[in-house]
Order: sequence, then C-alpha cells, then structure tokens
Amino acid sequence: MQSHQDIWNQRYAQASYAYCELPNVFFESALKALHPGKLLLPAEGEGRNAVHAAKMGWQVDAFDLSESGKNKALALAEKNHVSIQYQVADVAAIEYPLASFDAIALIYAHFPAEDKSAYHKQLSNFLKIGGLLIFEAFSKSHVSYQAENPGVGGPKSLEMLFSIEELQNDFKGFEFHYLKEEIVELNEGIYHKGRGAVIRLIATKIQ
Repeated sequence: MQSHQDIWNQRYAQASYAYCELPNVFFESALKALHPGKLLLPAEGEGRNAVHAAKMGWQVDAFDLSESGKNKALALAEKNHVSIQYQVADVAAIEYPLASFDAIALIYAHFPAEDKSAYHKQLSNFLKIGGLLIFEAFSKSHVSYQAENPGVGGPKSLEMLFSIEELQNDFKGFEFHYLKEEIVELNEGIYHKGRGAVIRLIATKIQ
C-alpha cells in the first residue's frame, strides 16, 4: 500500500498544478480583510495559497509531506516574484515557536482520522492570542456528492471529513465569527471540480 507521502508526491509530480495556481476563493476573501503579518499554511501542497498571500504582503511559512509539492510551490513563488518559507514535514514533526503566527489557514488539510484533532490542537499552539484561523475542508455530507461525481475530490474515508461539532471541539479556545456548512461549486484544477459540501470557518484565538 502506498503511503500518504507517496500518494501526494505522485500527484504533485505531474507538470500541471493539480489544484490550479489560483488561491482558494474563501481563503482569498478572508485575507482581504486582514492586515498582512505572519501566516502559517499547513498541508500547503503546490503553494497556490502561500504564493497569493506572499503577493499580498504576508510573511509566509508553509509545510507539506510532499517534496514534489514543495518544488512546485517554490517554482510558483519564483514565477510570481515572491518568497515563501517551505518545509517538508508532517504535523507531528513540525516545529515553530509557540504563539508566533498572526494567522493560520487550513485549506483542505485532511489529516488521518486518528490524528486530526490532536493536530488541530498542536497547530493552534503556533497561533498568537488574537490571531485568526481560516479553515475550509470537506464536510461529512460530502460523501453523497462524491458518489455522484468522483471528480469533485476529497478523502474517501468518512472519518477524515469534518462536522461543525467536531471543529467546535477541536478549537475550544477560539471565538467563531463564521462557521457554516455550505454547498459550493469547486473549480480548483482537475481534482476539485464540481459541487461539494464544505465547512468554512473563521475564528480568533482568545485563550
């Protein structure tokens, strides 16, 4: 069986960008309302969101399991004449100073089911008090949309998908400004195309 790392390396090794070169729409919209600071992007893949944020004036740190993803991200940054910091690592091994980021964005960061809550809490420790969390990922309702259209993407495991209650529990030290399950029409490269069910979240760390 292929490891998660092998799967992502294989996907990102192709010449085209699997999820396109443009930022996620919700992330782009959320960033417009913020003053640039220091941003962390876990599971950042090919760098589309990191590069967009850097173009907006953010100091960007990103990481992902995939070396191929890093290579594509750095190439995209060079193409757009910006700089990003990018490490190859999983969440369990990543190290940053505590309370060092003004914002963290988890955009389709679907971690293994047995780890995802612990990873959310670990990543929260890197965010300053008053810092902002931006989140978009597939909800548990997404399985019905996958059945209709496999091209919409997302994990096949229900346990890797999210519920509002789960996220409220994972991010207990946050004040939620926006937390909704929504049906969206995705057009993010060849692996996120079509109608799907997502959860979108914006929250401030208060403790």
